[in-house]
Amino acid sequence: MILRPKYMDELLKYKDVQLVKILAGVRRCGKSTILGMYKQKLLDMGVPSENIVERAFSSMSLSSNYDMKEMYDELKSKIKWNGKTYLLLDEVQEIDGWEKVINSLLEEYDTDIYVTGSNSKLLAGEMSTYLTGRFVAIPVYTLSFEEYIEFKKATNIGEKDLFLEYLEQGGFPIVAKTDISRSDSYQIVEGIYTTVISGDIARRHKLQNRELFDRIVLFIMENVGKTFSANSIVNFLKSEHRKINVETIYNYLKWLQEAFVIYKCSRYDIQGKSVLKTQEKYYLSDISFKYSQMGYNPKGVASALENIVFLELKRRGYDVYIGKSATKEIDFVAEKKGEKIYVQVCRNLPEDSDREIGNLLDIRDAYPKYVVTADPYATGNEEGVQVMHITDFLLKSDL
Repeated sequence: MILRPKYMDELLKYKDVQLVKILAGVRRCGKSTILGMYKQKLLDMGVPSENIVERAFSSMSLSSNYDMKEMYDELKSKIKWNGKTYLLLDEVQEIDGWEKVINSLLEEYDTDIYVTGSNSKLLAGEMSTYLTGRFVAIPVYTLSFEEYIEFKKATNIGEKDLFLEYLEQGGFPIVAKTDISRSDSYQIVEGIYTTVISGDIARRHKLQNRELFDRIVLFIMENVGKTFSANSIVNFLKSEHRKINVETIYNYLKWLQEAFVIYKCSRYDIQGKSVLKTQEKYYLSDISFKYSQMGYNPKGVASALENIVFLELKRRGYDVYIGKSATKEIDFVAEKKGEKIYVQVCRNLPEDSDREIGNLLDIRDAYPKYVVTADPYATGNEEGVQVMHITDFLLKSDL
């Protein structure tokens, strides 16, 4: 088992704090494994095994009449009176009313509660009623490049070659820990994608027109890294003689975000210092989702690089936006604790140097500015703009 120290550190930081710790992210990104690692960490710290309660609430493990009352009774019966009980609860969103159960257990017993889920509704809705100010959200992503290297450390492949593998196969742990072909990895990701779409979206929302929904998802995948609106999707579908209204598009986008298939990246007016409400971009929670549906196309590398950088910034705890500076665009403006960085992403710098570097030089502030590229020969510093190979950027410790 390969540790993911960032998540271990985050969980340990909140150990025994009277907050519900919620690990949320796309299916198969490693949440359950992280919870298992944390159990071992608790044991290593001297917590008695009988004071650690594990329960998975996947739909296959539940009886048809299992409800929040049964959930409460089951967990209550396992709570110990000789010291704190650690509850490690997997995929709790499968139980309607789980928030009430968790709230009761938190208030009534000496418990330290950790839950995972594959739907962002874990962090909204009734959570605000029952657990206001009493939970901490810990987003979980597929593997970073640094984690991917750790998974592959037994190989003799260099970092640059490993990055090409990471670029082509994505960061799902189940793919990284096995030595399989690219096509086999896409079959695995196809299975994850089908589970998310069929279970977390189609079943949950009683999806009426699966074929049309799938076409919209393909449109989003085709346009990773490009600005578009719900209206532009409607107009595109009209060109294919398909009818759909804007409200339905918004619902589909919301459902995909709730299931962590996509993340929205809003536009930010750098001069006006305000978030804009139009022409956002969407990025995938793992670029391999696109490959599993459309195959790998070297012509799409530029958008894949952008997707990878976006996710890395999110992993580092940044709020990430598309930058608008007058008529020019900055790929990413990333903010954290009052600080900013600006990032441009390109496949090859020489052909794009005026746009990539020039757009950043037009920003008159002292925050760090980066051009991130897959060009192995494009490195250095151009009037304060740091030009970096993408592997160096992804592995930079002080980003």
